[in-house]
Amino acid sequence: MAQTQPNPTGSLFATDGKPHPLQDTLTAVTLVLGMVAFVTAQFPNLHLLSSWAGLIGILTGGYGQFISVTTRERFLTVIGLGASAIGFFLGMANGGLFGGLIGF
Repeated sequence: MAQTQPNPTGSLFATDGKPHPLQDTLTAVTLVLGMVAFVTAQFPNLHLLSSWAGLIGILTGGYGQFISVTTRERFLTVIGLGASAIGFFLGMANGGLFGGLIGF
């Protein structure tokens, strides 16, 4: 009887057949924050939300990349990082992290 390997494409995140709850959580958080930052960056009045969501998305994505195990985790984390960075930079251009909250 031939020996077979487990189907690595059965799961969305774990291509090695092992669970990675921390990495999957960081990937999902990075994707959600990236989407929020990117969408809210299209509205200049939401610069606080886009810049903070982008900054937190960049930090979680960076740590997620550091501890990622599989290629799928890295791929999705890079997409979230890109969206977070675009949202962060556009949010910074429209007023920044504290724009309008701190008066000089």
